[in-house]
Parts: sequence; C-alpha cells; structure tokens
Amino acid sequence: MSENEDFVALGTLMHGLDKLSAMELASSPGDERQLIDLGSVLDELRVLLESMCRKEGIELEWAVPDVTRSVWADQYGLIQVFLNLAKNSRRALENAPVKRIRITTVQENHSLVIRFEDAGPGISNPETLFRAFQRDAKATGLGLYVSRALMKSFGGDLTFEPREQGCCFAVTLQTPMREGNVAITKYSFGSKRT
Repeated sequence: MSENEDFVALGTLMHGLDKLSAMELASSPGDERQLIDLGSVLDELRVLLESMCRKEGIELEWAVPDVTRSVWADQYGLIQVFLNLAKNSRRALENAPVKRIRITTVQENHSLVIRFEDAGPGISNPETLFRAFQRDAKATGLGLYVSRALMKSFGGDLTFEPREQGCCFAVTLQTPMREGNVAITKYSFGSKRT
C-alpha cells in the first residue's frame, strides 16, 4: 500500500488535517514556538537539498552565511516547510531549460527572511496559492496551505513574491528581542559585520 499514490496522498492529507486541527485547538498563536538555532536547521536542509539537486541535475545556489542565529520556530515544522518548498521547486523545474534553485537569507527589520527561488515557469494564478486542495497541484494540493499554517503557528509567515521569471517564496521568522531592542547583526557570505 505504501507504493500506491492514492494511499500516500490520503496519508499526507490525514497528517495535514491532524496538524491543522491541533493548531486550531491551541489556546493562542505562537504556542508551538521556541527559540531554535536556525544555522543547524539550514545545515540539515543543505545536506538534503544537495543530494536531491545532484540526483535531479539542478544547480543549487546557497547564498546563506555560515552563522548561528536564534529564531522563534518549531524545528520540525520549519524543516517540513523548507522541504515542501524545495519539492515544489523540483517539480517546477522538471521541464525547465535552466534548472536552478537559489536559497538566500537576509535580516529585515525584526525578522529573518529565507527566500526559495527557482528558475521554473513561475505561477500563473498566485491568488489561489495558499488555498487547500488545489486542483492543478501535482501532489495533494495541501502543501502551501499547511506550510503557511505551520509558519503562522509559531509567529512566522510564508508569502509568495512575484518575479518576472521563475518563482520565489519567502519564509519570515521572528528574531528574539533583547532589552527592548531587536538584536540585529548583518552577515555577508560568512564575514561578520555589526
């Protein structure tokens, strides 16, 4: 049964609905969040993406500084969101002439933003992206819906950023406050600037 696509899709649907119902029952937004080291999560992601991209013949541009950065999130939920975005990009690149995924991070005000960009055909109807059960989806049609719900459960967000070519999704994570101010440190590809 594990090889039957319908049963796999049904299992994914049930897991997604279970997670959503758990979030609905939470007493307040942000109950799922804790301070995590984003650097270790991104290290895990990079290992997984390098393997996937090598198999698929996709160029991976990793514009993420090698830093330790605390953010408010749920580690496993965040990895799930990242993997969903990477899988969506992989599917979008199947017939693309240029096969490239670019991952970047940048500090923006009180948050850290991780962008997933691909060189695929782009999105024709972005207004329907985060709705459940998308008809044109190649999988269950719940991926972006569940991913955004996961992000919101720990105070983050997932948004689509239009591009002339390709596609870009931005994962926004809150950074911890210190003494009434946000601790902001800027990084440029491994070199630290304050």
